[in-house]
Amino acid sequence: MAAEAVESRRVFVNHLDSYCGSNIGEYLSRCVIGASLESTEEEEVEEDENYSPPASGPKEGTNYQIVGTLSNPENIKPPFAAETYAVSSQDELLSHLLECDVILYNITEDASQIEEATWAASALHTEIEHFRAPKLFILISTIMSWARSNLPDPEDPEVPFTDEDYRRRKPHPNFVNHINAEKLVLKLGKTNQRKFSTYVVASGHQYGSGEGVLHYFFKLCWLSDTPKIPVFGDGNNFIPTIHVLDLAAVLQNVAEHRPKSYYILAIDGSMHSLQELIKCISKNVGPGKIEKIPVEDAFLSKDLTQMHLDMLLVNLRMESAYLKESFNIKWVSQAGLVENIEQIIKEFKQSRGLLPLKVYIHGPPGVGKTSVAEELCKHYKLHHIKISNLISETIENLEKVVASKEQESDDVGEEEEIEEEEDENIEDVQELLAGIKENMEQNAGQLDDQYVLKFLKDKLKSMPCRNQGYVLDGFPETYEQAQDLFNLESEDEEEARGKIPKYDKLTIPEFVISLTASDEFLINRIINLPEKIVAGTHYTQDRFLPSLSQFREINTDDKTVLNYFDELEIHPLLIDVAKFEDPENRLIIKEISKELGEPRTYGLTDEEKEILERKAAEERLVKEAQEKAERERKEAEERAERMADWEEWSKTREEVKRQEQELLEAQSLPLRNYLMANVMPTLIQGINECCRIRPDNPVNFLAEYLLKVCPDIE
Repeated sequence: MAAEAVESRRVFVNHLDSYCGSNIGEYLSRCVIGASLESTEEEEVEEDENYSPPASGPKEGTNYQIVGTLSNPENIKPPFAAETYAVSSQDELLSHLLECDVILYNITEDASQIEEATWAASALHTEIEHFRAPKLFILISTIMSWARSNLPDPEDPEVPFTDEDYRRRKPHPNFVNHINAEKLVLKLGKTNQRKFSTYVVASGHQYGSGEGVLHYFFKLCWLSDTPKIPVFGDGNNFIPTIHVLDLAAVLQNVAEHRPKSYYILAIDGSMHSLQELIKCISKNVGPGKIEKIPVEDAFLSKDLTQMHLDMLLVNLRMESAYLKESFNIKWVSQAGLVENIEQIIKEFKQSRGLLPLKVYIHGPPGVGKTSVAEELCKHYKLHHIKISNLISETIENLEKVVASKEQESDDVGEEEEIEEEEDENIEDVQELLAGIKENMEQNAGQLDDQYVLKFLKDKLKSMPCRNQGYVLDGFPETYEQAQDLFNLESEDEEEARGKIPKYDKLTIPEFVISLTASDEFLINRIINLPEKIVAGTHYTQDRFLPSLSQFREINTDDKTVLNYFDELEIHPLLIDVAKFEDPENRLIIKEISKELGEPRTYGLTDEEKEILERKAAEERLVKEAQEKAERERKEAEERAERMADWEEWSKTREEVKRQEQELLEAQSLPLRNYLMANVMPTLIQGINECCRIRPDNPVNFLAEYLLKVCPDIE
């Protein structure tokens, strides 16, 4: 019995590393077997006369054991999975399937899995007689097999489809294989329902914990790359949806209830159009605006496949009464995405590791705050907030709003109420703009803190800063400015005294970086800057020294901006810039990156990867050309040096020979003179005489001749 209990909790799921597969597998791995039966009457199971429950039930309190395949065999086994299979043949896969009590095949994400799913159902069907225990096969299909169905009530298009209409369903042309797989699976389950029962769960478009087909719009909103989010077509088509964890709960209920109906619609209780879904996503994650574009333009997006577009353009009103009446589901999002958007956004960010990175950079003028901030923004894809730029951008935007309103003509009809609100807003904008300009005139171009803090609060609460994060460049400068910017109003000041003040967690920096340097270092740095960089900035002599003096003054007492963050236990990272001989800030950025960690955003897009690869290739070619030129230059220099050395050596050798020759000639001159004067005359006479007589032995003749001529020689 214990062996049967262990075997009965074994569940096979294909592609455990996919979006749907991983969420279903992880959900079921946490489920206690039989949990969905606790508050459900036994009549629901007994309604099926053809079904009889297994002789022995699962062990009380045990969880499902999840096994399955991976879409990529090289991927790491999910932590919730007991085993994963990298099968090389159908026989091997069948042997694994026969070890499982419940087999789940998902064909909603990868159409190539349809063939494997139908084969698996057929192969199991042929092995019915060898089953040691009853098996359950569930095909997770899609509502796209209903996409071309005739309306239940042609006279009333608002009447929704229900589970009972599944026999009249007609598929989208690109989902014919899906409906064929559904029909085959249902047919195989009719042979011997006691041993092998089959179900088809037609899933609505899945969202939650990563967002599935809607991820395109979540990503587009989160990246903040476009002012308006596109809606394909008129956007009035209704899209059936379901949270991926609610789909998992439906599968759990099917496995435990073994319902009478073998075709089940898995959709939530919402009925939203494409426009409503995208508008909600845009409002809560992105710019808050949408624009309708032709369906043809949707095909230009590289991030959307044909399958995605077909799913987004489906128009179905559907209702699943069966889920409400017969199943015990603890809904995550029964009312749909729009009503649960805050929770969905949390899941989206958590599942994809998308967390804002909020950084404040503090330091004296000239220390390099702006250049460091710019490098951090490039590396981490953050938004650079510099007060001077923020003020000019805000004023420019306000002027655009006023100018555009003045150019608009009066409209009539449905939008009168909206126009009245806009008129009121325009009056507020005009009043704010007038107050800003007046304040700047009175303060020699400077703006009071009340306006700066308002602009900055709005900026920090904007969707781009809330999504990706920001780098705050040098502001706030004082303890009071930091309080006004980040603190929440306390109801009881006496009660709050001595405690950590309440602050806005949405906008407060997570990291505080303080760049430090001595006055001497900063002054020398500014002095060495080119005049074209200094001109017109606060680095001029008449502005820099007063700014530096003011900074030192407001950062010497106990109420500094760094003290404010210390009190909130956001402890600053102090970096002495003078220790890094690094004009390009590479070492400083590396030091800061150790504190900030890895980027918390999406990886590079294909276009960005292509640009970086192309840039790297160009840099590599330039570097190779430079190295080749340098190598050729060195070789030429060495060759010229060798030639010069050879010429010098040759000249030296010739000079030595000449000097030796002159020395030999000089040394041999006395001897030659002696021989010419004393020897050669007598010797020449003897030779001449020898030539005249021509004796047989000329040498003896010459010797005798010399003896005759020189009788003194003995």
